[in-house]
Amino acid sequence: MIRVCCLVLFILLTRSAFAVDWVIASPDARAQAGERFELIVVAPPRQPLPPELTVRIAIDVAEILLTMKVARTIDEAHRVYAATMPEGAGGPVSLRLAEHPSNVVVVVVTRKEGVSKMVGVATMEEREPPLSENDPMYFIVGTRGGTTARFQLSFKYRLFDASTGFGQERPWLSGLYFGYTQNSLWDISSESKAFRDTSYRPSLFWKWERTRERAFFDGARLGLEHESNGAQGDQSRSINIAFVRPEWRWQLPEGATFAFTPKIYAYLDKEENPDIDDYRGYVDWRFRFDSGGNWIATTVFRYGTANKGSVLFDLSRRTRDLKFGPISTYLHMQVFAGYGEDILDYNVKNKSQLRFGVAIVP
Repeated sequence: MIRVCCLVLFILLTRSAFAVDWVIASPDARAQAGERFELIVVAPPRQPLPPELTVRIAIDVAEILLTMKVARTIDEAHRVYAATMPEGAGGPVSLRLAEHPSNVVVVVVTRKEGVSKMVGVATMEEREPPLSENDPMYFIVGTRGGTTARFQLSFKYRLFDASTGFGQERPWLSGLYFGYTQNSLWDISSESKAFRDTSYRPSLFWKWERTRERAFFDGARLGLEHESNGAQGDQSRSINIAFVRPEWRWQLPEGATFAFTPKIYAYLDKEENPDIDDYRGYVDWRFRFDSGGNWIATTVFRYGTANKGSVLFDLSRRTRDLKFGPISTYLHMQVFAGYGEDILDYNVKNKSQLRFGVAIVP
């Protein structure tokens, strides 16, 4: 009770600094997946607190809408709301009110003790479902050099469940994933509306997440990937790589995050395009900023051994008007400049492209 009173006093003293109408706070900034958790909610002056509130929970790139009900009343403007933390949550999770402007609260969600102590593999086997997003998924259109569309689909599938079978006997196996990404360029302005090129990227990788406070990486992926366009003859392009992708993430004020996730790779086979490293190099330098509310920006640089490369910049704005189930859609803008927008033209530098559209996963 003393802790709650102190927290309410802190909210009142700092409320003007947040410059928002509604204020939320967590009593201890921690929660257990699958168990009850609470939020203290402070309403603006002369606005009643409803018996239920909808909270938007951000877990990685996915968002879940959760209804919280009144657990107890502190006074007219202060109430404590409670709900069950989703089973799929884990690690830092941000919360904000869905129907009212509010600040963002970050809560650290933990798993059951038996899962949290697994060596080498973090709580990801319960933090996300077996089938989940991998790379961004979007559909965008641009008109420079003819009207073209670019769209990408991507997912990953966890091969072993940590709660049974081989995954239970050998916990490290629950970090093993099959991934698949497909990226297509569609020439809408041509007479036949043909696809210019499509790249298919199946992969097999092991994913590790930090389980202790002290670790050099926040996470890492280690695996093999094949990329090809499925064509034949002179139009055929393909590479096989081995890669490692370390991950560093920083928590910024007001729920924002910044991530640096370079993908470092070695070519195992590039016979159909032996000079591809001149244009791609050996690292995809990837930076990502998430404002914690509405904006997400991602930049990927490639710099080849022949001093040729490319830059891909994505900017997404969350919209609450359009939804696919519990995941909000995003207005999406993409800029590409440099060599090799598709694997067919890996050594061709076309006009820089600006496209707009929507994204399901930014």
